[in-house]
Amino acid sequence: MDVPWLDRTQLAAWVRVAALLEVLPGTLDGQLRRDADVTLFEYFVLAMLSEAPGRALRMSELAAQTSATLPRLSHVVKRMEARGLLARRPDPDDGRATVAALTDGGMARIEQAAPGHVRAVRQHVVDVLTPEQLAQLTGIAEALLRGLDTGGGMAAMYRRYDSDDDEDEDGRPAGPADRADGGH
Repeated sequence: MDVPWLDRTQLAAWVRVAALLEVLPGTLDGQLRRDADVTLFEYFVLAMLSEAPGRALRMSELAAQTSATLPRLSHVVKRMEARGLLARRPDPDDGRATVAALTDGGMARIEQAAPGHVRAVRQHVVDVLTPEQLAQLTGIAEALLRGLDTGGGMAAMYRRYDSDDDEDEDGRPAGPADRADGGH
């Protein structure tokens, strides 16, 4: 069988991506656990709900936006519901579906978590790159996501900040929900 082995340049790039995929999530997760008692995935769930109309989404839509399976998301949402961060209820448009809604406690938690999370993202990603490298990173991530997110389930999440037309005077996305998320 003919295997298209990676050359040294390709291997050098790949092992760095693999290392980044291991180190960065653990670093961000550790900061969120210490500072706000939420995991990185829980923060992501809170962020998606904080930006949704009415701070609520169908579980299937939340699963798509977080790239989670429904069983994994259901397990996490159940734990978050027990902690008062979310509430589940039947979808008013389709009683067979379930909606996850951010509670006031969940909104308070993301508002508590966001400043430290933004500092960590700046420290470990944004501020170590030049503006040119940051633009390149966006392009590289977009190219990779085109092949990985083939159904486009997460596209609405990762393309929502592509335009700078709706930024406030500090360069942050406009609107309280966007500021609460702070750029995950």
